[in-house]
Amino acid sequence: MQLAKPRLRSRGFRMPPTNAYIMAIVLLVLGFYLIWPVLLLVINSFDARADWFVGERQWGLQHWRDAWATPGLVVSLGNSIMIWAFVVGISFPIAVVISWVLARTNIPFSHSIEFLFWISFMMPGIATTIAWITLLDPDIGLINIGLEKLPFIDDSPFNIFSVPGIVWAHLMANGISIKVMLLTPAFRNMDASMEEAARVSGASSVLTMMRVTLPLMISPMALVFALQLLRIFQSFETELLLGLPFDFFVYSTKIFELVRQPVPNYGVATVLASLTLLVIAFIIPMQRWIIQRRRYTTITGSFKPGLIDLGPWRLPVFGIIGFLIFMLTIGPAISLLFGSFMTRAGYFYLTPTYTLEHWQLVLTDNLFLKAMRTTLILAITAAILSPLLFSLIAYILVRTRWVGRWALDFIIWGSGAIPGILSGLGLLWLFLGTPLLSALFGTIYALLLVVIIQGNTTGTNIMKGVFVQIGADMEEAARVSGAGWIRTYFRIWIPLLMPTLILLATLNFVIAAGTTSSIVLLASRDTITLSLLALEFASPGIGQREEASIVGLFIILLTVGLASLARAFGLRLGVRHEQQANARQVEASQSQAGASAPSRP
Repeated sequence: MQLAKPRLRSRGFRMPPTNAYIMAIVLLVLGFYLIWPVLLLVINSFDARADWFVGERQWGLQHWRDAWATPGLVVSLGNSIMIWAFVVGISFPIAVVISWVLARTNIPFSHSIEFLFWISFMMPGIATTIAWITLLDPDIGLINIGLEKLPFIDDSPFNIFSVPGIVWAHLMANGISIKVMLLTPAFRNMDASMEEAARVSGASSVLTMMRVTLPLMISPMALVFALQLLRIFQSFETELLLGLPFDFFVYSTKIFELVRQPVPNYGVATVLASLTLLVIAFIIPMQRWIIQRRRYTTITGSFKPGLIDLGPWRLPVFGIIGFLIFMLTIGPAISLLFGSFMTRAGYFYLTPTYTLEHWQLVLTDNLFLKAMRTTLILAITAAILSPLLFSLIAYILVRTRWVGRWALDFIIWGSGAIPGILSGLGLLWLFLGTPLLSALFGTIYALLLVVIIQGNTTGTNIMKGVFVQIGADMEEAARVSGAGWIRTYFRIWIPLLMPTLILLATLNFVIAAGTTSSIVLLASRDTITLSLLALEFASPGIGQREEASIVGLFIILLTVGLASLARAFGLRLGVRHEQQANARQVEASQSQAGASAPSRP
C-alpha cells in the first residue's frame, strides 16, 4: 500500500495589490516633476565645473565660494524678506478691518464688494505694476504731473522706483485682496451671540470688535498668516520692473540676472537658489506648526448670525472701501487705457499728444499674435486639466487607505512652498540634463507641464475639503450596481464636484494667463506669452510702456472677463437649483392640499 505524499503548504510570493502600483506611479511622476528639480538645484550647486555643459562633473565648493564673494547675493534674500514683511504688516490690518466690515456690518452691497476684491486678485500683477508705473513715475507719472500743477508742490511727490513704491505696487496688486478673500468668509461664519452679549453690556461696536470679535478670530487670522508665509519668495515681476532702475534686487530678480546675463553664471544662481531652499526649510515647519496648533472652527451647533448697524458711519465706510476698490481695479485699468493712446505716456507737450500708432503696432505684430495664441493654449489647458488632476489626487488622499498617502501629501505641501523662479530653474536643469526631455526645452509642451502642475497645493487642498464634506453613499450605490471606478468617478463625483471644479478652472486660467516667474527661464521667442511680452516691453532697457499697457489690457480682459462669466454661470446654476427646489416644494404642497381637500359632490 503506497502512502500518500504529504501536501506541503505553499507560501509563494504574494503580488502587491493594484493600488500599490497606482500609488507608486503617482509618487514617481509627481516627485519627478515637483521635488526632483528642487533637489537637482542643491546637487548642481556642488558641481565645480566652470561650464556645466562641458566635461565630467567635478564636485567641490567653488561655486559656494564664488557666491559669497558676489556682491549683493545674500542681501537679495534679506530684501525679499523685508518686502514681504512690509506688505504683510500693512495689508493684514487693513484686510482684517475690511473683512469685518463686509461680513459683520450692514454695509451696502457687501457681497458685490467682496466679488470686486476677487476681481482685484484676478488682475495680473504685471498689468497692475505697469499701470502704477504710468501713474507714479517720478518724471512722467500722470499723478505726479497733476500734483505738480498745484502752487504749493514744486517736485514730484511720489517715486514708484523705490522700496515704498514696490510695497505699494504689491498692496495694489493682490496684497490686500487675497487676505480679504480668505478672511471675509471666516468673519461671516462667526457666531454673533458673544458680540450681542458685549453690546448688551454697554460696549460700543468698535470696543466689541477689539475685545470680542478679533480675539475669536485669532485662529482664522493665524491660518491666513501661515498661508502667507509661503509667499515670502513668490514675487518677481514687480521687483524686476521697479527694482532694477535703482539696483534693488530680491532673490528672484538676482537669479534672473545671473542666468540671463551675456555669460550666464549658473553656478552662483544655483547656490542662491539653494540658500533660498534652506530658508524655506525653516518656514515650512513654522507654517505647519501655526496651522496645527489651533482649532479653526467658527460655526457650531449654537451658531447665530447677526450684523452690526454702522449707523451714520455706514455711507462713509462704504465710500472709503469703494475708493480702495477703485484704486485696485478701475483706476489701473483706466491708466493703462489712457497711456496706451498717448504718443509717449506722460509727455503732454508732444504733437500729436494722442495716437493710435501703438495699437496698430501691437495688433499687427506677429509676436503679439503668437503670445496671444500661446497664452490661450496654456490657460485653457490649465483650466481643463488642472482641476481634474487635483481632484484625482484629493480623492486618493481622502477616499482611499492606500499605503504612501503621507508621502503624496508631503509632495503636495512641499511643492507649494517652492517659488516660481526656483521651480523654473529646477525644471530648466531637469530638461537640459535629461536626454529624453531635452527636446522639450523651449517648446510649448514644457510650459504646459509647468502651468498644469502649478497651484497644486491650493487646488488639492480645496478639493480635499469638498471630498470630506460629501458622503460616499452614492459612490457605494454605483459600485454595488456594477459601475467601475472610472465610470463612477465621471458619473457620480464629477457632477457633485462641478461647482468647485469651475472655481478651480477659473483660478488656474487666471494664474496661467498671468504667470511669469515659473516660465520665464523656460520660454523661447516661439513660446512667449502675453505676460512675458508685457514684461519685456516694460523692462527698463526697452521702455515701451505704451505697448506694455496694451498687452496688459488684453491680459485683464482675458482674466477678468472669464472670472465674470464664470461667476454669472455659477449664479445661474445656483438659481436653477433653487428654482427646482422651490418647484418641488410647490408641487408637494399642492398635492397635499389636493389630498386633504374635500371632494365635491
